[in-house]
Amino acid sequence: MFIIHRNEKGKPTSESAIEDRNIDLFDAKMSLDEVIFGGRILNIVNDIARTCAKTHSETNCLTTGIDFVRYHSTIKRDDKLKCLASVNRVWGSIIEVGVKVVAEDFRLLEQRNILVAYFTFKSVDESANEVIAQQVIPENEKQKLRFIEADKRKKIRENRLLKA
Repeated sequence: MFIIHRNEKGKPTSESAIEDRNIDLFDAKMSLDEVIFGGRILNIVNDIARTCAKTHSETNCLTTGIDFVRYHSTIKRDDKLKCLASVNRVWGSIIEVGVKVVAEDFRLLEQRNILVAYFTFKSVDESANEVIAQQVIPENEKQKLRFIEADKRKKIRENRLLKA
């Protein structure tokens, strides 16, 4: 069962979500097989995720971690990339943003998954002091599931830190 208290202040997921952001890789370095290096796309995706977190929190945001990255397919020279990002959950000053990148082949009218990642950010003021961010309010079943799964990932992160 999913419950958010009626008096909980926050922003709906859609207010800060980034949908269908084009990713241009004109200057990207490629391997000999004309495949884009994964680190290059991860850097771009981090910037998009940070923009999503900043829009949600209305503060500066610092990347504190990349929780999970899965590459599903390589990126070729002619791929048209689109990125989707949304805030999954907020814990005080910590914001989790989920990101998905897809490649579109306009000739074949096909899409293929390229990357899925979860980033965590800390909401801060101009002096780098932590700022409590507004809670995110999921609006549909998919967003509610992401909200619940984000808490599971947080517990895994905490357990890893305790063992370190």
